[in-house]
Amino acid sequence: MKPSSRPTAILLAVLVTFFWSTSWVFIKIGLRGSIPPITFAGLRYTIAFLCLTPLVIFNPTQRAALRRLKRREWIMLALLGVVFYTIAQGAQYASLYYLPAIVVNLLINLSPVFVGLVSIFFVKEPPTTLQWMGVGLATLGMAVFFLPVSLPSSAFIGLSLAVLAMLSNATATLQGRQANRDLSLSPLLITFVSMGIGSILMLTVGLGFQGFGNPTPLDWGFIIWMAVVNTAFSFTLWNHTQRTLSAIESSIMASLMMPQIAIMALIFLGEKLSVKEVIALILVGAGVLIVQLRRRKTALMVKTLEQAG
Repeated sequence: MKPSSRPTAILLAVLVTFFWSTSWVFIKIGLRGSIPPITFAGLRYTIAFLCLTPLVIFNPTQRAALRRLKRREWIMLALLGVVFYTIAQGAQYASLYYLPAIVVNLLINLSPVFVGLVSIFFVKEPPTTLQWMGVGLATLGMAVFFLPVSLPSSAFIGLSLAVLAMLSNATATLQGRQANRDLSLSPLLITFVSMGIGSILMLTVGLGFQGFGNPTPLDWGFIIWMAVVNTAFSFTLWNHTQRTLSAIESSIMASLMMPQIAIMALIFLGEKLSVKEVIALILVGAGVLIVQLRRRKTALMVKTLEQAG
């Protein structure tokens, strides 16, 4: 497939962010029924893994690379799969069971800020003065949104799970950066192996501790759509846009998810936002965008990890 023209690539990237944003609405609606959150997430990503399987198995280059994987590479990809899929996605789904989508979206979007801070110590990429300003804006936005704190106990459970999802997502971003830097593997193969291990483990945990539940035909429709369109297809399309767009342009496109999710939650989920909360979202969004602007070369898998839909 030839690279798209810049306008086409931008439109395709926006389309992908739209698909990823709709996942939050589908998840919230699905969780209102009888399907357990971990099982829900496990089914989605396991089916997505199965959709990616033909792209690897029937491609001689990918198949040969898969056979050549060494023990160290399997361990690195397995850890990435456990952290990003089993823990991060499982915690995200579980947090959405307790909290409004807007709140979870706000917390998850702090991942780039956390990555920027951690990078100071682990990957020797100290933030610039402008990025520190972004961290300050995001912190101020969080304070405006949550203070004064007055939440029921169930909300604290949800907040804890959302923070776990954010920290796991940020950790997986650093793991993905290391994998793409140290391993001579395609983003597709890295995703295929890590998603396969992480999703199957997540489904096993979900079935073992929460059971299968009683998914309705609508639930199955959400699961299959998110697996096929919002995950397998959108990941492939997103990677295609990277052949044209720069890392900064991709970061800006990915940041569009935050307002999209908020708008969709207002329209389709009936969630409410006060003027104070709108201001907080703007501050956090601006801060996160500023933190990301310095990035030059970010591996395809890393970009996908940071804004998984």
